[in-house]
Amino acid sequence: MSEKVSVFSETKNKSSLSRKLKFDLEHVGFSSLPEQVHRKSLKKGFEFTLLIVGDSGLGKSTLVNSLFMTDLYADRVLDQVSDKYEKTVSITTRTAELEEKGVKLKLTVVDTPGFGDSLDASECWKKITDYIDEQFYSYYTHESGYGLERRRLHDTRIHCCLYFLPPYVRGLRPIDIETMKCLQTRVNIVPVIGKADALTKSELEILKNNILNDIDKYDIKVYEFPACDSDDDEEFKRLDEQIKTSIPFGIIGSNTVMEVGGRRIRGRAYPWGIIDIESDSCDFSKLRTFLCR
Repeated sequence: MSEKVSVFSETKNKSSLSRKLKFDLEHVGFSSLPEQVHRKSLKKGFEFTLLIVGDSGLGKSTLVNSLFMTDLYADRVLDQVSDKYEKTVSITTRTAELEEKGVKLKLTVVDTPGFGDSLDASECWKKITDYIDEQFYSYYTHESGYGLERRRLHDTRIHCCLYFLPPYVRGLRPIDIETMKCLQTRVNIVPVIGKADALTKSELEILKNNILNDIDKYDIKVYEFPACDSDDDEEFKRLDEQIKTSIPFGIIGSNTVMEVGGRRIRGRAYPWGIIDIESDSCDFSKLRTFLCR
């Protein structure tokens, strides 16, 4: 009886070894590529460069701080009104190293103080387009190099442009049309209505429609969301449709944390109540989902 058990055990071990050898022979190894890419990405981190264009006083810096929960403008000095008469557009960059759940992000915000502030705003977009072109050329030059040049390569190209529109207009102004036409071939333009809390919901919808009509009328190319795949789940398709129909995003920004009903929120206080910027009162959460998620 013991001999039969021994023979059975030996046969079983040979069969198991045969299956293992067969698996090893059929296993190439490329199934581990996603894990390798994941590990490399976590180690290296990500770079994201955001261009902010728009008039002063539309809440651009507040929105950036709200989106990434940081304070990039702590050392900013506000200009006097008299200084804006002759002020020209300048380019400033602010960088922050962020980390969330082990994922590192190097965030660079390119701001354009002075845009639209001067009495003569003709060609105020020229410095912006020149800066974008310089980043393309710099990246191309370093990428075309060898060895150390490629290893030290930092992507400073603009990934997205948030173009701020004021809430007190009826559509696109001449300066908006010309600037967006110059930027459309260089960067992904995402139109944003700043300080949307200055409008009622019906007024905001009218302004959005007017802006979209002007974009179509003047043949301006803004960022177009890719279509969902047929195998995407319904929840993802619903969220994607909500984001698409929200453009241009009506935004309210706030860095103030309040406690309402035992819940901590980031909001703005008014005589008539409090607005949670992450609620359906504005498109802040949709814009953040679009940019970061």
